[in-house]
Amino acid sequence: MQATLFDLAAPKKSANLSINSDLLRLAKENHINLSQALEQRLAEVLREEQRRKWLAENREAINEYNSRIESRGVFSDELRRF
Repeated sequence: MQATLFDLAAPKKSANLSINSDLLRLAKENHINLSQALEQRLAEVLREEQRRKWLAENREAINEYNSRIESRGVFSDELRRF
């Protein structure tokens, strides 16, 4: 299960946005809830950014681990039957 990225119970706040008029028209024609769509996509973008930052911060350790596994293998190599 993934940890919650933000407080789901936080109050809503108005925001003034500019959006392509044709995109807005199509969204309205398709009954898309703009607030909900923006919140969902913004949460996805934030998760992607957190992942990118974590990978950058841990790149050295990940590379060292992968090198060690490549050269030494894992402790269970002799026990596996696949």
